[in-house]
Amino acid sequence: MVQAPVLSYPQLASEYCGRIDHALAACIERLGPDCPDRLREAFSYSLMAPGKRLRPQLVLMAARACGASDMQAVMPAACAVEMVHTYSLIHDDLPAMDDDDLRRGQPSCHKVFGEALAILAGDALLTWAFELLARDIRPPERAASCCCALATAAGAAGMVGGQVEDLENSKIGAPPAELSVLESIHRRKTGAMFVVSLELGGLVAGADRRRMALLEAFGSRLGLAFQIMDDLLDIHGEQNAMGKRVGKDAGRGKLTFPGLLGAAESGQRAEKLICDACESLEPLGKAADELRALAGYVVERNR
Repeated sequence: MVQAPVLSYPQLASEYCGRIDHALAACIERLGPDCPDRLREAFSYSLMAPGKRLRPQLVLMAARACGASDMQAVMPAACAVEMVHTYSLIHDDLPAMDDDDLRRGQPSCHKVFGEALAILAGDALLTWAFELLARDIRPPERAASCCCALATAAGAAGMVGGQVEDLENSKIGAPPAELSVLESIHRRKTGAMFVVSLELGGLVAGADRRRMALLEAFGSRLGLAFQIMDDLLDIHGEQNAMGKRVGKDAGRGKLTFPGLLGAAESGQRAEKLICDACESLEPLGKAADELRALAGYVVERNR
């Protein structure tokens, strides 16, 4: 069983999400007049939609676990991660990809603004993330490290590569996949963005190699557990709580953990991953209590 966290995650999340939403809104306000109004409306629609903000929370919590006290100095990295995540959601929902018409409890970006503008809104968010890191993270050497880490996690060997392999293995008639293939997909597609969120927090905080390794071990296990729970919620979750369609994976022949292992074993695997993730934080002591609280939420969530 997952040990009960010391801190209350709902209280933490409320505080962090308020700060993150405020910072994202401030980023939009900083945009100059050369950004077309319709484009601003499209990416703002998706970026400011009510989300869990888990990835930017991981950035901030990791920085705090590594001794950072100035969260404003870390916030550009948190916003950058959320921009990349939102871009990925906009593109994932497109008809050529997962073809979803509901996201975060509202119509998907392409359903409101059309496919062309949705693609461009995602493109704008992706590039904006790196502009934000390069401009606002100091010193410049640290900004360069952050840009490199995020590009690697989001790119061909990370999130995009995982999405390609997911599409290939989810085709109707595709040969049965091994568990190692499924885990490989989601260590890149989902896990890489969890890991880099923690890595960015550590980088901005000036963490040493030992702390960075602990954060990476935690993030890798947390990301895989999150994906397993996401697969389970597609079966058992409620659309109103999830903010997106449920029950769609099986009909598309999508490769999932419950489809490969069954729901019971998948749930047990997620709990074991969370236990292992929390154990990896032990050397950080109480400084990592916020991360432990978030980890507990991952296996208890209903959305």
